[in-house]
Amino acid sequence: MSTNIARKVVQFLQKPQDHGEVAEGLSPRENEVLALLARGYMYKEISENIGISLATVSTYIRRIYEKLHVRSRAQAVARYTQNPPDRMPRR
Repeated sequence: MSTNIARKVVQFLQKPQDHGEVAEGLSPRENEVLALLARGYMYKEISENIGISLATVSTYIRRIYEKLHVRSRAQAVARYTQNPPDRMPRR
């Protein structure tokens, strides 16, 4: 991918989007976990960052997938980047 195309992709993804669609139906904690997942954090890092167990992170991820009707991390992050929630964790 050329530098010019990469820049355009990044600019497109940084544009404000409709914030309600993905966040709707997710709890505040699920939104927080999804935001960290979208930032590239691993499950263990999410666990340490917000102070919950690794098993709890896995449970949140499973529930997020069910609520968003996705099957993978990539699909969940794609949905998130298309319509991010209003709140982003500030950690």
